Amino acid sequence: MPARRFRTLTTTCHTAAAIAKRQKATTAPGAATDFAIDHVVEQWRRERPDLDPEPIRVIGRISRLSRGIDRRLKVVFDHHGLRTWEYDLLAALRRMGPPHEVTAGELLEALMITSGAVTNRIDRLEDRGLVERTKAPDDKRVVRMCLTEAGHRAMDAAVVDHLDNEAAVLGHLSPTERDELVRLLRAVGRGLDDADPAN
Repeated sequence: MPARRFRTLTTTCHTAAAIAKRQKATTAPGAATDFAIDHVVEQWRRERPDLDPEPIRVIGRISRLSRGIDRRLKVVFDHHGLRTWEYDLLAALRRMGPPHEVTAGELLEALMITSGAVTNRIDRLEDRGLVERTKAPDDKRVVRMCLTEAGHRAMDAAVVDHLDNEAAVLGHLSPTERDELVRLLRAVGRGLDDADPAN
């Protein structure tokens, strides 16, 4: 990247961060973020009128929302002594219904992670007494993972607070607005899949 363009980009990022910090002191966080992102777009329009910076208005907001939501969800997980991945794995087992057990392959599909990661995570939750491994009665070669009583209690306590937390994040949206947001996010997701060079 040419030095002048790099300096321009760096200055733009620092300016946006400074603006957001100043705005945060006098406005709601969401308003400060809106102002900073829109300001970045206008700066790029001025510096590079040959480019279309409009996607920043969407992608910038999605990126910042993702980080903000993750921080907010982590507060609840920390309260229940769980990491995000621990909650996800326990939730996958809890959603299966009695006897709340799955094979490693089924867990891989539910969590969309690698087999090595699943093995490591199960080991750690087993050490905590939240899950246990059992042999399938009809085929001893098949190992199934299931919730222990402690895991069941931990999940049922955490999910209540987690869903309340998520509902609070979306509390200012009407049911109609939520449905529209879901529709739009699905459309963005399809576009992302179509644009993935790995597909």
